[in-house]
Amino acid sequence: MKNVYTVKQVNSYIKNMFTQDFMLSRIYVKGEISNCKYHTSGHIYFSLKDESGTIACVMFAGSRAGLSFRLQDGQQVIVLGAVSVYERDGKYQLYAREIVRDGVGALYERFEALKKELSEMGMFAPEYKQPIPRYVHTVGIVTAPTGAAVRDIINIAGRRNPYVQLILYPAQVQGDGAAQSVARGIRALEKKQVDVIIVGRGGGSIEDLWAFNEETVARAIFDCTVPIISAVGHETDTTIADFVADMRAPTPSAAAELAVCDVREVRERLLAYREALQRTIRFETEKRRKLLEHAALRLKLAHPRQRLNESRQYAADLDTKIRALMTERLTREQHRLALCVEKMKGLSPLLKLSQGYSYVQSEDGKNVKSIAQAEQGQCLDIYVTDGKIRAQVLAAEPLSYPGREMSGEERRREEK
Repeated sequence: MKNVYTVKQVNSYIKNMFTQDFMLSRIYVKGEISNCKYHTSGHIYFSLKDESGTIACVMFAGSRAGLSFRLQDGQQVIVLGAVSVYERDGKYQLYAREIVRDGVGALYERFEALKKELSEMGMFAPEYKQPIPRYVHTVGIVTAPTGAAVRDIINIAGRRNPYVQLILYPAQVQGDGAAQSVARGIRALEKKQVDVIIVGRGGGSIEDLWAFNEETVARAIFDCTVPIISAVGHETDTTIADFVADMRAPTPSAAAELAVCDVREVRERLLAYREALQRTIRFETEKRRKLLEHAALRLKLAHPRQRLNESRQYAADLDTKIRALMTERLTREQHRLALCVEKMKGLSPLLKLSQGYSYVQSEDGKNVKSIAQAEQGQCLDIYVTDGKIRAQVLAAEPLSYPGREMSGEERRREEK
């Protein structure tokens, strides 16, 4: 037997055939859901059927992000996916990537086409997004005047900050002319120079939300100079307005929270700032006070009066020191003078005279120390303690005293 293949080889071959078929790699299949089961792993298993047959389908958990509704038996849907073979069972099935309700397929294609076109034009680029002001005074709202959306925005904004002014533009958000009405509302509130604009409505089907998928609304949002928050439908709903807006909010209530700051938080923050500022002021005040006291002490020490007092004290100390030195010097000099006086007393002629001695002086005022100076008949003046005696030399005789050495002149006279 030739060309015998295993089951695995046959299934792999068939799978490759499906894989190589371009049409089966991206195909839209319309039908009614049956045998729908949500697995604990997050995968969804179901079947698509019509009046002629059934095809098994699976949507893995990683592809469920774009699913905006819960699958149920009996729903008419359009599934985008790829047909391939599950080799273990030898069965082919549709691996779903996107699922939309039947009847919205054409709108979905229009949505994707416009999204791609606007994205290529740069209208979704982050560099064109305007920051939402942190503290606003006026908030513009473009939505239907009745409905849950506007009530939620008013209630939440009033609860968070009752001082913020809300300006409502009652726009038509569904049906013919809705896109033009929303665009007019955006331009009207822009002229009012509000701080931020909320554009949105409550949830609904893709047909109900279609006004926010129109190019008219997208361009009005992109051209607006006021920051815009898009809040269309529920969290799972996505529109062109969400991509163009400066910020997307999952719901109108969330948009109000993003646009309006909580005044209680602001008050608490201001109180915290005030306490921190007071602490800083007290700390800086105490610090400056100590610096001032230190500076005052330094100024007091450097004051001219202090310098003058120090100079006076220094001068007084010098005066005391000089006086002490002068007293010491005077005492020392007085003692030396007393010694000199005593010495002078021993040499004083008057003292000698008072002791019985006399002083002989010739007429020409010379002291007569030798008989050689006295000639017979010569007048001499003899000074004694109480006066002067005038005498005349009668004779002069030499005398020798024990212990007295004779002078040369006396020796010559003695020899003669």
